[in-house]
Amino acid sequence: MTEQNQSPYRCGYVALIGRPNVGKSTLLNALLGQKLSITAHKPQTTRHQILGVSHYDNGQLVFVDTPGLHAAPAGASAMNRYLNRVAEAVSQGVDVVAWLLDARGITDADLKIGEGLRQRHGKLFCVLNKTDLVTDKATLLPLSAELAERFDPDEVLMISAQKGKGLEELRSRLLAAVPEGPPVFGEDELTDRSERFIATEFIREQVTRRLHQELPYASTVEIEAFQREGPVLHIAAVIWVEREGQKGIVIGQRGATLKGIGTAARATLEDFFACRVNLKLWVKVKKGWSDDERSLQQLGYVD
Repeated sequence: MTEQNQSPYRCGYVALIGRPNVGKSTLLNALLGQKLSITAHKPQTTRHQILGVSHYDNGQLVFVDTPGLHAAPAGASAMNRYLNRVAEAVSQGVDVVAWLLDARGITDADLKIGEGLRQRHGKLFCVLNKTDLVTDKATLLPLSAELAERFDPDEVLMISAQKGKGLEELRSRLLAAVPEGPPVFGEDELTDRSERFIATEFIREQVTRRLHQELPYASTVEIEAFQREGPVLHIAAVIWVEREGQKGIVIGQRGATLKGIGTAARATLEDFFACRVNLKLWVKVKKGWSDDERSLQQLGYVD
């Protein structure tokens, strides 16, 4: 047995925090080595706290993906208020906050998040993501130095979650930063979320990817049936929209858009569950659901 394997076992929680579209969900999937959190080129794709467990010989890291923190103006919808509550609450109950930033430039929104994170107790990592997209690499070191001076984090690291660069060092530094202790989850556990929840998210991902311009925040998904029969997983789900006109957009001409959503979602579901999936989708209208606290709770948006 090597000295590395004899080192104390460590286990801790790491929150992935940052403004929308900095790559939190992409990073979570890369660290886990498989898809769990949904991704799309649209702010606020992640609407729930997603927990993913990464297992190592000498430790366990429990990552918490969160909705992107954003400025919620006066009169913001119930959905926007919910998203910020989830993201802010997570940062208070973890061992390490990994604050993700886009290495191509720091915004005022980033700085506001950083000021808030300085007030919390616990370890803070500044993680500059998307370094592969930075044209002038010479800007990275001054940017790292600026973050180190202004926010005094425990680490400043540079990665590309999309390309897998810098992830081994990030894992190593995070594992060294969490406390010694036994694992929280079994070695075969990936998340604390149910299979129904994961199915809901994978379907919503395809709605978001195909209709992010037509339906900015007006759609969500609810699973009505989830049952395994032999080698087949049968799933029935409703795509909820807020207006009748949006229903037609989701269905598309002769049902083409809905069929495309179903085909892509089925492929993702079959890959994750490792079985054949029979997926049935319907589109229904629930007026004003995204700005109604009771409707949000009924559809699974619970703090």
